Amino acid sequence: MIVSHKDAEDFASMALSLHEESTLDETVDRVLDFATKAVACDHAGVLFVHAKSQVETVAATHDTVARLDRVQVEHQQGPDLEVLRRPADWVVVSDTRTEERWPAWTREVAQAGFRSMLGIRLYTSSAAIGSLNFYAAAADHFTPEDVDVANIFARHAAVALSAARETANLWRAIDARRLIGQAQGILMERFAIDADQAFAVLRRYSQDRNLKLHHVAERLIATRRLPE
Repeated sequence: MIVSHKDAEDFASMALSLHEESTLDETVDRVLDFATKAVACDHAGVLFVHAKSQVETVAATHDTVARLDRVQVEHQQGPDLEVLRRPADWVVVSDTRTEERWPAWTREVAQAGFRSMLGIRLYTSSAAIGSLNFYAAAADHFTPEDVDVANIFARHAAVALSAARETANLWRAIDARRLIGQAQGILMERFAIDADQAFAVLRRYSQDRNLKLHHVAERLIATRRLPE
């Protein structure tokens, strides 16, 4: 693929804009906005993979896209799972009415009014983080040029999304530590125990009730009582 000077400038501008977003939600929304402009399509969605196997739709331009992603998970078949499980950077479905690889998924997609689909792996040098998916109502919609553009865009998007997700995880960890510290303070004051003893109480309740530690702390702060 030969990229024109204007295309190169557009991609550079897009990459800078993605990295300027302050939250994961804002970054994902901007990715979808740019994606639907870079590759003309009817709808698009971003799917994340967690712990190498659990997948979730983090954003989509239409609820139907998220529903079709759930169909893949329920039936354990579909182009997104193919891209994430096997060494393929992309997959094209030319016509859902004739596609034979994933019959349960393609049947649902065709009924939803989509005939074409393009799925692109989102990955960095360290790991695959998910997929970027494009849907079109017309059959044979996505061209080889669309695949090339989508792959270039996905490289930029993956770096921005990975950084945003790491930042979001960091803030969640900070919030969790803050909650645990507050809960420890409540227990220390109420029972005249030290910080280590208070943490041991929280951890025991977490293990006994199969709750995450910060959820135990959150309940204690809200109710001033440990979970029943």
